[in-house]
Amino acid sequence: MGDAAFATPEGTSAYAARLRNTGVSDASRGFDGLILSSIGLGTYLGAHDTVTDRIYEAAVTRAWALGCNVIDTAINYRCQRSERAIGRALAAAIAAGAIRRDQVVLATKGGYIHYDGEPPPDPAAYFRQTFVTPGLVAPQDVVAGSHSLAPTFLQHQLDRSLANLNISCIDLYYLHNPETQLEEVPADRFHGRMRAAFEVLERNVEAGKIRCYGVATWNGLRASPGAGSLMSLEALVALARQLAGERHHFRVVQLPYSLAMPEAATRKNQTVKGAAMMPLEAAAALGLYAIGSAVLYQSRLAQNLPPEIRRRLTGLETDAQRAIQFVRSTPGVGTALVGMKQVGHVEENLKTLTVPPLSPTEVTRLLAN
Repeated sequence: MGDAAFATPEGTSAYAARLRNTGVSDASRGFDGLILSSIGLGTYLGAHDTVTDRIYEAAVTRAWALGCNVIDTAINYRCQRSERAIGRALAAAIAAGAIRRDQVVLATKGGYIHYDGEPPPDPAAYFRQTFVTPGLVAPQDVVAGSHSLAPTFLQHQLDRSLANLNISCIDLYYLHNPETQLEEVPADRFHGRMRAAFEVLERNVEAGKIRCYGVATWNGLRASPGAGSLMSLEALVALARQLAGERHHFRVVQLPYSLAMPEAATRKNQTVKGAAMMPLEAAAALGLYAIGSAVLYQSRLAQNLPPEIRRRLTGLETDAQRAIQFVRSTPGVGTALVGMKQVGHVEENLKTLTVPPLSPTEVTRLLAN
């Protein structure tokens, strides 16, 4: 026990049990037997420099100590530097006996063209030399000047992420904002590209390089009904079933959800077995674990919340904690993902884990405001 190359039910259970003695009030939640913390740490923002690398390493290490075992990144975040910082932090924490690999859920994403360490002086030349000339992607496979789901490109990104994180298996691999494709190509072509991408990911599960996969979206699951960027969760699950049957590994969805962006719990834009549903309802009905992102609305909810919301979110010290508490308490949300790179912010935000979640009734009242 404890030497697995990925998160396990036994490892995450041991992590959760250890934390109960520290005052953490986190309900057991997760998928496939795993226990995931109700707050995760995101690594999107920050400069492309060594100073920020070190800041992230310290933040991630502190997060593990305080009850957060979900770490989210992407290969394009900070030109691969966020993945590399997490890899160094994990190696150091394991060596120090502070954490075990089987206790940590690592998530990363592929889909966007990534730079190496810093933006290149000539992005077009970098793209040709790094991706086109080696045959990793053809120009016609790229949309919006930066996004591709081409199988060879995704495989290259996945393998690069494994090296950056210095691990042999990624717990959760997302297709990053796949709706970017849907905004530029016809629906049938989008379906074909998603099918090819899912095939790549199922093969990598079989190869032991990832444990499961999902989609990390921005507009794709919160858009209005009929919008060109709206994706159907039912159709995505059906696609995974076509490829791998009921034992498919499409298990997680990530979408923005906050006091400022509540569509995941208020907008009926999904259909499951003929019934209109909100995205969080649809995810639950389809057996998908939902992760809410942009919880603090890029720090805009970290201060100046309306007095009525402050009054209803009791037992908390800051507006950031209140905004996080709302998301982590919402039925259907498994983990609230918060971008945190300062140790002080980690300590402040993770204090929320010591407060019991709101009741569903309390969440409904907040959504009604």
